[in-house]
Amino acid sequence: MKIVVVSDTHMPRMAKRLPSRLVRELGTADLILHAGDWTSEQTYEMLARYAPVEGVAGNNDGEALVSKFGYRKIILCEKLKIGLVHGHGTNARRTAERQAALSFGPDEVDAIVFGHSHVPVQKKENGVLLFNPGSPTDKRRQKLYSFGVLEIEGEGLKARHVYYENKE
Repeated sequence: MKIVVVSDTHMPRMAKRLPSRLVRELGTADLILHAGDWTSEQTYEMLARYAPVEGVAGNNDGEALVSKFGYRKIILCEKLKIGLVHGHGTNARRTAERQAALSFGPDEVDAIVFGHSHVPVQKKENGVLLFNPGSPTDKRRQKLYSFGVLEIEGEGLKARHVYYENKE
């Protein structure tokens, strides 16, 4: 199973359309995860043309997106449980990574996908993969735009980032 992971698209302000590098990967996706800050339901519609989409709302999403997606969910993919959360919270001293890690209990999920910081992260903590895809349209202080790909084979989970220079 191939899962394309995005977050912090901030569309249409940061881009009017999905970047071509992302579109190439979406063409072979079985599932798309969006970790919040869509800022427009049109982003959902663009992604849904390629594969089923699961997502959560972020701190820049309005009432309609919060109502549609909520802030936290667990997605069952084959035999693995993936926690999905944006990574924002009320404690300003917590990083998005820490906020995401604390959003799920011990042994509740196999992986946590989050966003908010626009900073790509891939690491294991207490046996759980913490994965932030970065942003395909708003790299902020990063050198490159990015998104992620998760691949599930049996009970194994592989994660990788895809980096690129041009969001067109």
